[in-house]
Amino acid sequence: MLAKRPTRRALLVELQERPGEAAIGADADAQSASLYAQRLLSELGFGFRPLGAADHPAISWVRSGMAAVTGRQRGRPLMAPVGLSAIADGALLALASLAPKSSIKDLRGAGLLGERSRLAGLSRQGAISAGGGCRLLPTADGVLAVSLVRSTDWDFAPAWLEADIGGWDDVGRVLADRTLAQVLEQGRCLGLAVADADPTPGGPAVWRRTVARSPARSSGGRGAPLVVDLSALWAGPLCTDLLGRLGARVIKVESRSRLDGARAGPADFHARLNGGKSSVMLDFNDAQDRAALQSLIEAADIVVESSRPRGLRQLGIHAEDIIARRPGLTWIAISGHGRSDPEADWIGYGDDAAVAAGLSRCMKDVYGDWLFCGDAVADPLTGLHAALLAWTSWQKGGGVLEEISLSGVVAFAMAADGDLTAVERRARTWRWRDLARGAEGQRYDLPAPRGLVQEPGASNQAVLGGQSSC
Repeated sequence: MLAKRPTRRALLVELQERPGEAAIGADADAQSASLYAQRLLSELGFGFRPLGAADHPAISWVRSGMAAVTGRQRGRPLMAPVGLSAIADGALLALASLAPKSSIKDLRGAGLLGERSRLAGLSRQGAISAGGGCRLLPTADGVLAVSLVRSTDWDFAPAWLEADIGGWDDVGRVLADRTLAQVLEQGRCLGLAVADADPTPGGPAVWRRTVARSPARSSGGRGAPLVVDLSALWAGPLCTDLLGRLGARVIKVESRSRLDGARAGPADFHARLNGGKSSVMLDFNDAQDRAALQSLIEAADIVVESSRPRGLRQLGIHAEDIIARRPGLTWIAISGHGRSDPEADWIGYGDDAAVAAGLSRCMKDVYGDWLFCGDAVADPLTGLHAALLAWTSWQKGGGVLEEISLSGVVAFAMAADGDLTAVERRARTWRWRDLARGAEGQRYDLPAPRGLVQEPGASNQAVLGGQSSC
């Protein structure tokens, strides 16, 4: 999160072009992706061998398509007030430097931010997320981000607000008379994705946390790792897609009763994230299938999951215990807000998690209104960082359970690139840079899927043999 906030809110919105200022800090901005890559790799114990340069953040934000989904519904496209596209480029540059012969080098980190919005044809909607499932709504004493994306969310809405709820208008009407603390607590208890849009600054922002360790493999990462993908939606599948592009074999595991929700979204986007993965479908209510899942995890080099801890524990899967008895395993636990209590039980998606990190507060400070920044930006940013964390851990021999959260990654990105001086300068200059003009017509190419998307359970026999009842 930003350590300080501009005291003259919205002052920068109406500034006229100042040609002499466009060059201020331009060289530093152009190098920000490489500097961020170096910072990440240094923290993880690796050196940085640059394979190329990234575009200026103003250009990459526009070319990614994210400017098109940032701003008021009838207003002009807006720049992110912090260099999120440079953060994405830096994370991918770091990953590519570790596998210079892989196809990763042909991707653009910033380009991955805008994949869904471009494939789905989304547009900017101000205080409504580009995807439409999350809104910034005033309460009696604050502003709440609330995502109602599942049918069950709407089923719980009347109990949450203790009123008849027929749609978003009713939600907004009731929230206007409720205190923020009240609706936050009640929403979280019911498993709704809600967040305070004006979070209180906490301690230093961190993008990962080591939860548990076991002995590493002495040989480090050799050969092609086996990745078991227990995740869903965007961040986790993006992470495992990137690992697949680095040469890993990826097995996607889904519940028979609850397939990956992304299958119901844009087919092209789901194919981009999950093409080329082996598909295993299991009945988690069946003892034989739970045993098959346990065996699959025990055989993995890398496990990526995005469940709340209690969800897997109900299946008899305790990550800390598995790490303790399985030396060399890398376990990447992706969550909305972390694995520690009480955050471990909080639901979070890409839009509301970014709000929880303070991103919409920053948009309010710079542009004068409560706005979303991009499309579910916490998801692709987290997927990129999770892939780097998984690959570096495997190369060092594994033996670690790492936690990475959507809100934590965005908060870290903002802290890494969000001081007051930089925010004010960007609002004055990036919007008017000659470099960025015309970039809208030069969008980054969307990467092709790694392969075909398998039907659920298509690889059950090949992967599990006779271990599954499905």
